[in-house]
Amino acid sequence: MKSKVNILRERIRAARGEIPPDLVLKSGKVVDVFCGEIREGDVAVHQGGIVGVGPGYSGRKEVDCRGRWIVPGFIDGHLHIESSMVLPSGLAAALAPWGTAAIVADPHEIANVMGLDGVRLMLEDSRSTPVDVFFMAPSCVPATHLESSGAGLPASELKSLMKQPRILGLAEMMNYPGVLAGADEVLEKIVLFRDKVIDGHAPGLGGRDLQAYLTAGIRSDHETTDRKSGMEKVSQGMMLMIREGTSARNLEELVPLVSDRNFWRFCFVSDDLHPRDILERGHLNFMVRKAVQLGLDPVTAVRLATISPATYFGLRDRGAVAPGYKADIVVLEDLERFYVHRVYKNGMLVAEDGNLCVGVSRKRKPSEAEPLKVAGLSLESFRIPGCAGNGRIIELIPHQIVTRTRYEPVKCENGFVQADVASDILRLAVVERHHGTGRIGLGLVKGFGLKTGALASSVAHDSHNIIAVGVGEEDLLLAVREVVNMGGGISVASGNRVLSSMPLEIGGLMTATPIREVAVRMEELLRAAASLGCTVPEPFMILSFLALPVIPESRLTDLGLVDVNRFEVVPLFA
Repeated sequence: MKSKVNILRERIRAARGEIPPDLVLKSGKVVDVFCGEIREGDVAVHQGGIVGVGPGYSGRKEVDCRGRWIVPGFIDGHLHIESSMVLPSGLAAALAPWGTAAIVADPHEIANVMGLDGVRLMLEDSRSTPVDVFFMAPSCVPATHLESSGAGLPASELKSLMKQPRILGLAEMMNYPGVLAGADEVLEKIVLFRDKVIDGHAPGLGGRDLQAYLTAGIRSDHETTDRKSGMEKVSQGMMLMIREGTSARNLEELVPLVSDRNFWRFCFVSDDLHPRDILERGHLNFMVRKAVQLGLDPVTAVRLATISPATYFGLRDRGAVAPGYKADIVVLEDLERFYVHRVYKNGMLVAEDGNLCVGVSRKRKPSEAEPLKVAGLSLESFRIPGCAGNGRIIELIPHQIVTRTRYEPVKCENGFVQADVASDILRLAVVERHHGTGRIGLGLVKGFGLKTGALASSVAHDSHNIIAVGVGEEDLLLAVREVVNMGGGISVASGNRVLSSMPLEIGGLMTATPIREVAVRMEELLRAAASLGCTVPEPFMILSFLALPVIPESRLTDLGLVDVNRFEVVPLFA
């Protein structure tokens, strides 16, 4: 194996023309992300790195790129792999054909279930893939004191991750109330990573609270949903991560903020993507295309998916097609549809016309799921007593993960709350599944449209207890029991039978099953949900966020209904 010195020496010789480079992409239209221009020329690659850009290069292998555009490999600055429901190796195989060369993932989902073992699992499985997988150390395990997680990661345990070269910093600091209150356990983590990148999570934060949050050294936000808040954050020095995921879609609202003067303070991220979206619409290539359709200059759009995230995360060797950079290169058919023709990783062809050209070894073999620790369940577990006063109802907002709180009378019989299908008010339940405490949070939600039946899932951000929505106690009980019996997963039940289900044997979040098979199973689940009257396009993604008590306004955890603005558990009836 050649030493790093010998590799560098060879690259220098190839750059000077003393030896032919391994590969030359001939006569392409090269996008210059530094000057914002497009120049026709060759791209010379040797020993996995770019050694020259310009006319007249000859190499051992030459590829004609006339009429095509050459751009850097795309970089996703914030992604939760667990939302794809497959392991990192499986996700990388699906992302590479879309031109993705690197992702920066936050593994706090699996960490909330398995602790450091979960983070190590992700590191191991992503060690050798056609997409470079970087991670941020989970900052909020558990996310808050308002829920029960399967593990805890204090600063003393996070310290062990700092020597990992693929750990770039501290992941999204969701506990912004803890930051503002100066909580010791929160500030200790921030101080530990003070010399690295610290990501933020600040929905609705502004004014002096935002100033205080930034004073802690937090430098990004991917939870911004409106232009006014977005510009305030950019003007105060934040990297605004424009998100376009499966449920939360902020591209159309935020892209108009980007200009030639401030583009370097923006980047594209996907946050949470379901398998179907990855396979059908694409990844960052989809975001770049949509941004251009919304009026953004194509070169600027490319910058937001390449050099901008690379600069923010200190990835100095990628994000550009230029000498001295990694040969992570995407060859496009045009700068309108952004159809990906070829993808090169470290100078090697890894995908062509949507097909992966390399094998991806699975690091983890399928195994039996570990049992969930759930105390005995019965019909009484899902009965909601009360009816004194107006009920606090969680209302969904289309295409967003934030919610509204409604206060209105609820339907009651014999002292118990009933679902009101006519008003689209359904039961919501969160069942603790890590410690067998028997705790079940009960609430009400508006916006799913179910006429009968129930949906249940062990994917419930961020502590990942079992969350379920439904009409009657019988169907809720059946759907939740199916999840328990699978050792984690997703289910749809109605009329005393399970209509569809999918096991997620790895922490109740992921499976070793290939992503295409997962997508097929998810389609079956979505059809089953629609057959019950569900009107939400991605009900399981939306359902998973209703247990996350750091997203305004109301959430439900195993401890009860949470008023996020007050950051406390409140009674169901006001």
